[in-house]
Amino acid sequence: MSGLEPLMSIEELSEYLHVPVRTLYDWRLAGKGPCAVHIGRQIRYFVTDVHEWLRTNRETEPGCTPDGR
Repeated sequence: MSGLEPLMSIEELSEYLHVPVRTLYDWRLAGKGPCAVHIGRQIRYFVTDVHEWLRTNRETEPGCTPDGR
């Protein structure tokens, strides 16, 4: 089991990002948040997917968003 990648619950991700759980659900519906895994009725996030999503949303330069705005 030690070789398995850690998973985060939506509540843990909410706490980590300091955003409400509702916001994470809204981002999922809009296709904006990190990819998730469904385990039964639960949503879990691979830690590496969260880190990758954060990297892709990182500013390319201070004050410049990834999409150039």
